Amino acid sequence: MSSRDLLILAFYVVPAVVVLALYLRLRGRGQRHLIAIRDAAINAGLTEPASLHPVINPNRCIGCNMCANACPEKFVVGVIGGKAELIDPSRCIGHGACKAACPVDAITLVFGTAKRGVDIPVVSPSFETNVPGIFIAGELGGMGLIRNAVTQGRQAVEAISKLKGIGRGGNLDLVIVGSGPAGFAASLKAKELGLRFVTLEQDTLGGTVAHYPRGKVVMTAPMQLPLIGTAKFTETTKEALLEFWQTAEIKAGLTIKYQERVEEVVPSGAGFVVRTALNSYETRAVLLSIGRRGTPRTLDVPGEHFPKVVYRLVDSEQYSGRSVLVVGGGDSALEAAAAIAAEQGTAVTLSYRGEGFARAKEKNRQKIAEAEAIGRITVLMESSVEAITEHGVRIRHKEHAIELPNDAVIVAAGGILPTPFLKKIGIEVETKYGTS
Repeated sequence: MSSRDLLILAFYVVPAVVVLALYLRLRGRGQRHLIAIRDAAINAGLTEPASLHPVINPNRCIGCNMCANACPEKFVVGVIGGKAELIDPSRCIGHGACKAACPVDAITLVFGTAKRGVDIPVVSPSFETNVPGIFIAGELGGMGLIRNAVTQGRQAVEAISKLKGIGRGGNLDLVIVGSGPAGFAASLKAKELGLRFVTLEQDTLGGTVAHYPRGKVVMTAPMQLPLIGTAKFTETTKEALLEFWQTAEIKAGLTIKYQERVEEVVPSGAGFVVRTALNSYETRAVLLSIGRRGTPRTLDVPGEHFPKVVYRLVDSEQYSGRSVLVVGGGDSALEAAAAIAAEQGTAVTLSYRGEGFARAKEKNRQKIAEAEAIGRITVLMESSVEAITEHGVRIRHKEHAIELPNDAVIVAAGGILPTPFLKKIGIEVETKYGTS
Protein backbone atom coordinates (compact mmCIF):
# COMPACT_ATOMS: atom_id res chain seq x y z
CA MET A 1 0.00 0.00 0.00
CA SER A 2 1.43 3.36 -1.02
CA SER A 3 1.92 6.29 1.32
CA ARG A 4 -0.83 8.11 -0.57
CA ASP A 5 -3.24 5.23 0.09
CA LEU A 6 -2.29 5.29 3.77
CA LEU A 7 -2.99 9.02 3.94
CA ILE A 8 -6.42 8.54 2.35
CA LEU A 9 -7.13 5.74 4.82
CA ALA A 10 -6.03 7.87 7.76
CA PHE A 11 -7.88 11.04 6.81
CA TYR A 12 -11.09 9.68 5.25
CA VAL A 13 -11.81 6.02 5.78
CA VAL A 14 -10.91 5.67 9.48
CA PRO A 15 -12.96 8.70 10.62
CA ALA A 16 -15.90 7.49 8.53
CA VAL A 17 -15.70 4.05 10.14
CA VAL A 18 -15.50 5.62 13.62
CA VAL A 19 -18.53 7.84 12.94
CA LEU A 20 -20.49 4.86 11.58
CA ALA A 21 -19.59 2.76 14.60
CA LEU A 22 -20.70 5.52 16.98
CA TYR A 23 -23.95 5.96 15.05
CA LEU A 24 -24.71 2.24 15.15
CA ARG A 25 -23.90 2.10 18.85
CA LEU A 26 -26.18 5.04 19.65
CA ARG A 27 -28.95 3.65 17.44
CA GLY A 28 -28.65 0.34 19.20
CA ARG A 29 -29.01 2.02 22.58
CA GLY A 30 -32.00 4.00 21.32
CA GLN A 31 -33.69 0.88 19.99
CA ARG A 32 -33.11 -1.02 23.21
CA HIS A 33 -34.74 1.88 25.08
CA LEU A 34 -37.74 1.85 22.73
CA ILE A 35 -38.08 -1.93 23.00
CA ALA A 36 -38.02 -1.66 26.80
CA ILE A 37 -40.81 0.95 26.73
CA ARG A 38 -42.86 -1.12 24.28
CA ASP A 39 -42.47 -4.33 26.28
CA ALA A 40 -43.32 -2.55 29.54
CA ALA A 41 -46.51 -1.18 27.96
CA ILE A 42 -47.47 -4.66 26.74
CA ASN A 43 -46.77 -6.24 30.13
CA ALA A 44 -48.84 -3.57 31.86
CA GLY A 45 -51.73 -4.07 29.45
CA LEU A 46 -51.41 -0.50 28.14
CA THR A 47 -51.95 -1.28 24.48
CA GLU A 48 -55.31 0.38 23.82
CA PRO A 49 -55.14 4.03 22.64
CA ALA A 50 -57.85 6.15 24.23
CA SER A 51 -58.48 8.48 21.29
CA LEU A 52 -57.66 9.10 17.66
CA HIS A 53 -54.34 7.34 17.01
CA PRO A 54 -52.00 6.25 14.21
CA VAL A 55 -51.87 2.97 12.33
CA ILE A 56 -48.59 2.53 10.45
CA ASN A 57 -48.28 0.71 7.13
CA PRO A 58 -44.91 -1.11 7.37
CA ASN A 59 -44.81 -1.61 3.61
CA ARG A 60 -44.71 2.14 3.05
CA CYS A 61 -42.68 3.17 6.11
CA ILE A 62 -39.07 4.13 5.31
CA GLY A 63 -37.94 4.39 8.94
CA CYS A 64 -37.08 8.11 8.71
CA ASN A 65 -38.23 8.76 12.33
CA MET A 66 -40.00 12.01 11.36
CA CYS A 67 -43.25 10.76 12.93
CA ALA A 68 -41.56 10.16 16.29
CA ASN A 69 -39.80 13.52 16.17
CA ALA A 70 -43.09 15.33 15.41
CA CYS A 71 -45.08 13.76 18.27
CA PRO A 72 -45.46 16.20 21.21
CA GLU A 73 -46.06 13.34 23.66
CA LYS A 74 -42.85 11.40 22.83
CA PHE A 75 -42.47 7.61 22.64
CA VAL A 76 -45.96 7.07 21.23
CA VAL A 77 -44.24 5.92 18.04
CA GLY A 78 -40.62 4.98 17.36
CA VAL A 79 -38.45 3.21 14.82
CA ILE A 80 -37.41 -0.36 15.61
CA GLY A 81 -35.66 -2.49 13.03
CA GLY A 82 -35.98 0.19 10.39
CA LYS A 83 -39.78 0.53 10.67
CA ALA A 84 -41.96 2.81 12.77
CA GLU A 85 -44.40 1.21 15.19
CA LEU A 86 -46.54 2.09 18.19
CA ILE A 87 -44.32 2.02 21.27
CA ASP A 88 -46.64 3.18 24.06
CA PRO A 89 -50.15 3.53 22.58
CA SER A 90 -51.75 4.75 25.80
CA ARG A 91 -49.70 7.98 25.63
CA CYS A 92 -51.43 9.01 22.39
CA ILE A 93 -54.01 11.79 22.78
CA GLY A 94 -54.79 12.42 19.13
CA HIS A 95 -52.52 15.24 18.03
CA GLY A 96 -52.18 13.75 14.54
CA ALA A 97 -48.76 15.39 14.10
CA CYS A 98 -47.22 12.05 13.12
CA LYS A 99 -49.43 11.72 10.04
CA ALA A 100 -48.69 15.28 8.94
CA ALA A 101 -44.94 14.67 9.30
CA CYS A 102 -44.79 11.37 7.40
CA PRO A 103 -43.22 12.01 3.96
CA VAL A 104 -44.52 8.79 2.39
CA ASP A 105 -48.13 8.77 3.68
CA ALA A 106 -47.56 5.58 5.69
CA ILE A 107 -49.79 6.66 8.61
CA THR A 108 -53.57 6.53 8.91
CA LEU A 109 -55.38 8.07 11.89
CA VAL A 110 -58.13 5.83 13.28
CA PHE A 111 -60.65 5.52 16.11
CA GLY A 112 -61.03 2.39 18.23
CA THR A 113 -59.18 -0.90 18.02
CA ALA A 114 -60.05 -4.48 17.20
CA LYS A 115 -60.81 -5.01 20.91
CA ARG A 116 -62.46 -1.69 21.78
CA GLY A 117 -65.03 -0.08 19.52
CA VAL A 118 -65.78 3.65 19.61
CA ASP A 119 -69.13 5.10 18.50
CA ILE A 120 -68.57 8.01 16.12
CA PRO A 121 -71.18 10.01 14.15
CA VAL A 122 -70.66 9.77 10.39
CA VAL A 123 -69.34 13.06 8.98
CA SER A 124 -67.78 14.25 5.73
CA PRO A 125 -64.36 15.97 5.49
CA SER A 126 -66.23 19.27 5.90
CA PHE A 127 -67.83 17.91 9.13
CA GLU A 128 -71.31 17.64 7.60
CA THR A 129 -73.37 14.65 8.73
CA ASN A 130 -75.52 12.44 6.52
CA VAL A 131 -78.29 14.98 7.21
CA PRO A 132 -77.47 17.90 4.87
CA GLY A 133 -77.12 21.12 6.83
CA ILE A 134 -76.28 19.50 10.18
CA PHE A 135 -72.59 19.51 11.12
CA ILE A 136 -70.62 18.01 14.02
CA ALA A 137 -67.29 19.23 15.43
CA GLY A 138 -65.19 18.56 18.52
CA GLU A 139 -65.63 15.96 21.22
CA LEU A 140 -68.89 14.49 19.89
CA GLY A 141 -67.04 13.58 16.69
CA GLY A 142 -64.27 11.91 18.69
CA MET A 143 -61.92 14.88 18.73
CA GLY A 144 -61.31 15.60 22.41
CA LEU A 145 -57.96 17.39 22.10
CA ILE A 146 -58.63 21.09 22.69
CA ARG A 147 -56.53 22.46 19.85
CA ASN A 148 -57.98 20.02 17.33
CA ALA A 149 -61.54 20.72 18.51
CA VAL A 150 -60.93 24.46 18.06
CA THR A 151 -59.66 23.84 14.53
CA GLN A 152 -62.68 21.69 13.68
CA GLY A 153 -65.13 24.30 14.97
CA ARG A 154 -63.50 26.98 12.84
CA GLN A 155 -63.34 24.80 9.72
CA ALA A 156 -66.95 23.62 10.09
CA VAL A 157 -68.21 27.22 10.10
CA GLU A 158 -66.09 28.00 7.04
CA ALA A 159 -67.87 25.13 5.25
CA ILE A 160 -71.28 26.25 6.52
CA SER A 161 -70.69 29.79 5.24
CA LYS A 162 -70.57 28.38 1.68
CA LEU A 163 -73.94 26.61 1.85
CA LYS A 164 -76.63 27.69 -0.55
CA GLY A 165 -79.05 30.07 1.17
CA ILE A 166 -76.63 31.45 3.76
CA GLY A 167 -77.21 35.18 4.21
CA ARG A 168 -80.62 35.09 2.56
CA GLY A 169 -84.15 35.18 3.91
CA GLY A 170 -85.29 36.14 7.36
CA ASN A 171 -84.04 33.09 9.31
CA LEU A 172 -80.75 32.50 11.08
CA ASP A 173 -77.84 31.17 9.10
CA LEU A 174 -76.60 28.95 11.91
CA VAL A 175 -77.42 27.61 15.35
CA ILE A 176 -74.35 26.44 17.29
CA VAL A 177 -75.12 23.96 20.06
CA GLY A 178 -72.47 23.94 22.81
CA SER A 179 -69.80 26.38 23.96
CA GLY A 180 -66.88 24.05 24.57
CA PRO A 181 -63.64 24.46 22.59
CA ALA A 182 -65.25 23.63 19.22
CA GLY A 183 -68.43 25.63 19.84
CA PHE A 184 -66.58 28.66 21.16
CA ALA A 185 -64.20 28.74 18.18
CA ALA A 186 -67.17 28.25 15.84
CA SER A 187 -68.98 31.18 17.45
CA LEU A 188 -65.96 33.44 16.97
CA LYS A 189 -65.64 32.37 13.33
CA ALA A 190 -69.35 32.89 12.67
CA LYS A 191 -69.10 36.41 14.06
CA GLU A 192 -65.95 37.09 12.03
CA LEU A 193 -67.75 36.01 8.85
CA GLY A 194 -70.80 38.08 9.65
CA LEU A 195 -73.20 35.14 9.86
CA ARG A 196 -76.57 35.47 11.55
CA PHE A 197 -76.21 32.93 14.32
CA VAL A 198 -76.99 32.04 17.90
CA THR A 199 -74.99 29.85 20.29
CA LEU A 200 -76.91 27.73 22.80
CA GLU A 201 -75.28 26.23 25.91
CA GLN A 202 -77.15 24.11 28.45
CA ASP A 203 -74.60 24.88 31.14
CA THR A 204 -71.64 27.30 31.20
CA LEU A 205 -68.82 28.45 28.94
CA GLY A 206 -66.23 25.75 28.36
CA GLY A 207 -68.46 22.70 28.01
CA THR A 208 -66.71 19.60 29.33
CA VAL A 209 -63.63 21.64 30.29
CA ALA A 210 -65.73 23.63 32.78
CA HIS A 211 -66.50 20.39 34.65
CA TYR A 212 -62.89 19.32 35.06
CA PRO A 213 -61.66 19.17 38.67
CA ARG A 214 -60.37 22.41 40.20
CA GLY A 215 -56.72 23.01 39.26
CA LYS A 216 -56.66 20.33 36.56
CA VAL A 217 -53.89 20.82 34.02
CA VAL A 218 -55.43 20.81 30.55
CA MET A 219 -53.16 19.80 27.72
CA THR A 220 -53.30 22.45 25.03
CA ALA A 221 -51.01 23.81 22.37
CA PRO A 222 -50.82 27.20 20.66
CA MET A 223 -54.08 27.60 18.75
CA GLN A 224 -55.57 30.18 16.43
CA LEU A 225 -58.86 31.75 17.48
CA PRO A 226 -60.85 33.93 15.05
CA LEU A 227 -61.05 37.61 16.11
CA ILE A 228 -58.65 36.91 18.99
CA GLY A 229 -55.44 35.65 17.40
CA THR A 230 -53.00 33.05 18.70
CA ALA A 231 -53.57 31.61 22.17
CA LYS A 232 -50.03 30.78 23.21
CA PHE A 233 -50.80 28.06 25.74
CA THR A 234 -48.68 24.93 25.96
CA GLU A 235 -49.82 23.57 29.33
CA THR A 236 -52.23 25.41 31.57
CA THR A 237 -54.94 24.90 34.17
CA LYS A 238 -58.66 24.68 33.69
CA GLU A 239 -59.16 27.97 35.52
CA ALA A 240 -56.60 29.87 33.43
CA LEU A 241 -58.06 28.57 30.17
CA LEU A 242 -61.63 29.42 31.18
CA GLU A 243 -60.52 32.92 32.24
CA PHE A 244 -58.90 33.37 28.83
CA TRP A 245 -62.10 32.27 27.08
CA GLN A 246 -64.24 34.56 29.25
CA THR A 247 -62.01 37.50 28.34
CA ALA A 248 -62.16 36.53 24.66
CA GLU A 249 -65.97 36.28 24.87
CA ILE A 250 -66.17 39.87 26.09
CA LYS A 251 -63.50 41.16 23.72
CA ALA A 252 -65.24 39.64 20.69
CA GLY A 253 -68.67 40.80 21.80
CA LEU A 254 -70.16 37.31 21.73
CA THR A 255 -73.63 36.67 23.10
CA ILE A 256 -74.05 33.05 24.22
CA LYS A 257 -77.44 31.91 25.50
CA TYR A 258 -76.55 29.97 28.65
CA GLN A 259 -78.81 27.56 30.55
CA GLU A 260 -80.73 26.80 27.36
CA ARG A 261 -80.84 23.11 26.56
CA VAL A 262 -81.70 21.94 23.04
CA GLU A 263 -84.61 19.51 23.11
CA GLU A 264 -85.35 18.99 19.44
CA VAL A 265 -84.01 19.64 15.93
CA VAL A 266 -86.54 19.12 13.13
CA PRO A 267 -86.36 19.79 9.39
CA SER A 268 -88.24 22.84 8.13
CA GLY A 269 -88.16 23.87 4.49
CA ALA A 270 -84.55 24.40 3.43
CA GLY A 271 -83.36 24.38 7.03
CA PHE A 272 -84.30 23.39 10.56
CA VAL A 273 -86.19 24.45 13.66
CA VAL A 274 -84.15 24.13 16.84
CA ARG A 275 -86.38 23.99 19.92
CA THR A 276 -85.35 24.56 23.51
CA ALA A 277 -87.43 24.86 26.67
CA LEU A 278 -87.36 28.63 26.19
CA ASN A 279 -87.37 29.37 22.47
CA SER A 280 -87.54 28.11 18.90
CA TYR A 281 -84.96 29.09 16.28
CA GLU A 282 -85.39 28.76 12.53
CA THR A 283 -82.03 28.29 10.84
CA ARG A 284 -80.39 27.21 7.61
CA ALA A 285 -77.74 25.06 9.37
CA VAL A 286 -76.93 23.50 12.74
CA LEU A 287 -73.52 22.79 14.26
CA LEU A 288 -73.50 20.27 17.12
CA SER A 289 -70.43 20.84 19.28
CA ILE A 290 -71.65 19.03 22.38
CA GLY A 291 -69.72 16.57 24.55
CA ARG A 292 -69.70 12.80 24.28
CA ARG A 293 -70.66 12.12 27.89
CA GLY A 294 -74.37 12.59 27.37
CA THR A 295 -75.70 10.67 30.38
CA PRO A 296 -73.08 9.54 32.93
CA ARG A 297 -72.57 5.77 32.98
CA THR A 298 -73.96 4.36 36.23
CA LEU A 299 -73.00 1.26 38.24
CA ASP A 300 -76.55 -0.12 38.54
CA VAL A 301 -75.92 -1.48 42.03
CA PRO A 302 -77.96 -1.28 45.24
CA GLY A 303 -77.43 1.98 47.11
CA GLU A 304 -76.39 4.07 44.12
CA HIS A 305 -79.28 6.43 44.94
CA PHE A 306 -77.55 7.70 48.10
CA PRO A 307 -76.68 11.43 47.99
CA LYS A 308 -73.03 10.59 48.64
CA VAL A 309 -72.74 9.13 45.10
CA VAL A 310 -71.73 11.64 42.40
CA TYR A 311 -70.48 11.33 38.82
CA ARG A 312 -67.77 13.96 38.61
CA LEU A 313 -65.30 15.68 40.89
CA VAL A 314 -65.69 19.43 41.17
CA ASP A 315 -63.64 20.34 44.25
CA SER A 316 -61.34 17.91 46.04
CA GLU A 317 -61.24 20.02 49.24
CA GLN A 318 -64.78 18.97 50.17
CA TYR A 319 -63.50 15.40 50.73
CA SER A 320 -60.84 16.35 53.26
CA GLY A 321 -60.78 13.88 56.15
CA ARG A 322 -63.20 11.47 54.46
CA SER A 323 -63.11 7.92 53.09
CA VAL A 324 -63.68 8.10 49.35
CA LEU A 325 -64.16 5.45 46.66
CA VAL A 326 -63.39 6.44 43.07
CA VAL A 327 -64.63 4.07 40.36
CA GLY A 328 -63.12 4.05 36.87
CA GLY A 329 -59.89 3.62 34.94
CA GLY A 330 -59.75 6.65 32.64
CA ASP A 331 -58.14 10.04 33.10
CA SER A 332 -61.14 11.49 34.96
CA ALA A 333 -61.04 8.71 37.56
CA LEU A 334 -57.27 8.87 38.06
CA GLU A 335 -57.24 12.65 38.28
CA ALA A 336 -60.06 12.60 40.83
CA ALA A 337 -58.35 9.95 42.96
CA ALA A 338 -54.99 11.76 42.90
CA ALA A 339 -56.54 15.14 43.73
CA ILE A 340 -58.53 13.78 46.68
CA ALA A 341 -55.55 11.79 47.97
CA ALA A 342 -53.60 15.04 48.19
CA GLU A 343 -56.13 16.46 50.68
CA GLN A 344 -55.48 16.20 54.40
CA GLY A 345 -56.72 13.06 56.14
CA THR A 346 -58.38 11.37 53.17
CA ALA A 347 -58.55 7.60 52.65
CA VAL A 348 -58.91 6.94 48.93
CA THR A 349 -59.69 3.65 47.18
CA LEU A 350 -59.57 3.41 43.40
CA SER A 351 -61.57 0.56 41.91
CA TYR A 352 -61.26 -0.50 38.27
CA ARG A 353 -62.51 -3.58 36.48
CA GLY A 354 -59.53 -3.83 34.11
CA GLU A 355 -56.02 -5.17 34.56
CA GLY A 356 -54.33 -1.86 33.71
CA PHE A 357 -55.15 1.81 33.19
CA ALA A 358 -54.85 1.52 29.42
CA ARG A 359 -57.12 4.50 28.70
CA ALA A 360 -55.28 6.98 30.92
CA LYS A 361 -52.36 9.28 30.15
CA GLU A 362 -48.97 8.29 31.49
CA LYS A 363 -48.73 11.38 33.68
CA ASN A 364 -51.91 10.38 35.51
CA ARG A 365 -50.78 6.77 35.85
CA GLN A 366 -47.53 7.98 37.40
CA LYS A 367 -49.42 10.11 39.93
CA ILE A 368 -51.48 7.12 41.01
CA ALA A 369 -48.40 4.89 41.26
CA GLU A 370 -46.60 7.48 43.39
CA ALA A 371 -49.60 7.97 45.67
CA GLU A 372 -50.04 4.21 46.03
CA ALA A 373 -46.35 3.77 46.87
CA ILE A 374 -46.61 6.15 49.84
CA GLY A 375 -49.94 4.74 51.02
CA ARG A 376 -52.17 7.64 49.96
CA ILE A 377 -54.29 5.48 47.63
CA THR A 378 -55.38 1.85 47.63
CA VAL A 379 -55.72 0.55 44.07
CA LEU A 380 -58.01 -2.43 43.43
CA MET A 381 -57.57 -3.70 39.86
CA GLU A 382 -59.98 -6.30 38.46
CA SER A 383 -62.63 -5.18 40.92
CA SER A 384 -66.25 -4.07 40.80
CA VAL A 385 -68.70 -2.44 43.19
CA GLU A 386 -71.42 -4.81 44.38
CA ALA A 387 -73.35 -2.57 46.77
CA ILE A 388 -73.27 0.85 48.42
CA THR A 389 -74.57 1.40 51.93
CA GLU A 390 -75.05 4.58 53.91
CA HIS A 391 -71.65 4.28 55.60
CA GLY A 392 -69.81 1.70 53.49
CA VAL A 393 -69.29 -0.11 50.18
CA ARG A 394 -68.94 -3.75 49.17
CA ILE A 395 -66.42 -4.48 46.43
CA ARG A 396 -65.71 -7.73 44.62
CA HIS A 397 -61.91 -7.87 44.18
CA LYS A 398 -61.05 -10.86 42.01
CA GLU A 399 -62.38 -13.76 44.09
CA HIS A 400 -62.89 -11.89 47.35
CA ALA A 401 -65.62 -9.62 48.73
CA ILE A 402 -64.30 -6.56 50.57
CA GLU A 403 -66.28 -4.35 52.94
CA LEU A 404 -64.93 -0.80 53.30
CA PRO A 405 -66.05 2.18 55.39
CA ASN A 406 -67.09 4.95 53.04
CA ASP A 407 -68.26 8.57 53.13
CA ALA A 408 -68.39 9.32 49.40
CA VAL A 409 -68.38 7.57 46.02
CA ILE A 410 -67.30 9.20 42.75
CA VAL A 411 -68.26 7.22 39.66
CA ALA A 412 -65.98 8.34 36.82
CA ALA A 413 -66.83 5.57 34.38
CA GLY A 414 -67.46 7.80 31.39
CA GLY A 415 -70.75 8.59 29.73
CA ILE A 416 -73.17 7.22 27.21
CA LEU A 417 -73.02 8.88 23.80
CA PRO A 418 -76.27 10.82 23.17
CA THR A 419 -77.11 8.33 20.42
CA PRO A 420 -80.93 8.52 20.85
CA PHE A 421 -80.80 12.30 20.31
CA LEU A 422 -78.61 11.90 17.23
CA LYS A 423 -80.73 9.10 15.76
CA LYS A 424 -83.92 11.08 16.34
CA ILE A 425 -82.44 13.80 14.14
CA GLY A 426 -81.49 11.13 11.59
CA ILE A 427 -77.71 11.20 12.08
CA GLU A 428 -75.92 7.91 11.44
CA VAL A 429 -73.56 6.59 14.12
CA GLU A 430 -70.83 4.03 13.36
CA THR A 431 -68.85 1.87 15.76
CA LYS A 432 -65.19 2.17 14.76
CA TYR A 433 -62.93 -0.81 15.38
CA GLY A 434 -59.57 0.61 14.38
CA THR A 435 -60.97 2.36 11.31
CA SER A 436 -60.60 5.95 10.16
